Amino acid sequence: MASVQVSGCPTWPEVARVLACLFEKDVEFQLIRPCNYKGLKRMPSIQGKGLRFSYQDGDGTRHDSREICKHIAETYAHQGNKDLLAKTGTVERDSIDQWLKTEVEIFDRPSTELVLNLGFKLPMEADREVIEKDKQRLNEVLDEYEKRLQETKFLAGDKFTLADLFHLPNTQFLVSNDECCSLIRSRKRVIRWWDKISLRPSWQRVVEMQQEISLLSEDTRRHRWLDIELRGYLRT
Repeated sequence: MASVQVSGCPTWPEVARVLACLFEKDVEFQLIRPCNYKGLKRMPSIQGKGLRFSYQDGDGTRHDSREICKHIAETYAHQGNKDLLAKTGTVERDSIDQWLKTEVEIFDRPSTELVLNLGFKLPMEADREVIEKDKQRLNEVLDEYEKRLQETKFLAGDKFTLADLFHLPNTQFLVSNDECCSLIRSRKRVIRWWDKISLRPSWQRVVEMQQEISLLSEDTRRHRWLDIELRGYLRT
């Protein structure tokens, strides 16, 4: 049995983020999916504090997906993608840390609200005023990203790092949602950046795992918690 265990569903953003990191670092792990849990009306916890999401290894149990990814990058520094998190005290690490902070402070909030309102709520439950405000906020954020990507191939420099990886789950939703896709696709450099990071083998493996859920039996899919997640991440 693998020493690393991840409990949660790949369609949950916090789980998807951690899985992508594990694949980047070539870490063997066991995924425990709570697919037999009935009747749970669960809204996703983007901050990694969901009811059934956890990461376990020899150092204990963790719940915050971003801290977990940093832990993975440091614990397995000498295997897989060695560029995810540069050494402390280097110029590269300072740039990565700056963009990790940017993702948390200005990208995550509006993008998460859009995911919740457009992906996890019924149309009559969605708050249109909040949606429009968050779209405007995200427009401003992505304008800054467009400027940054004039200078570098990726957010923290010319190498793919955790700064890019952290954006994958929410941006996947934005690109696949009819109302939000123009936020990404209308910006030449942002969409080029997205194409690069979303086509990485690590993220493609996560997407494949998400798509497997659509093949579950109708008997399983009738549970409300799964129906919610399918609406949010497996739209066709």
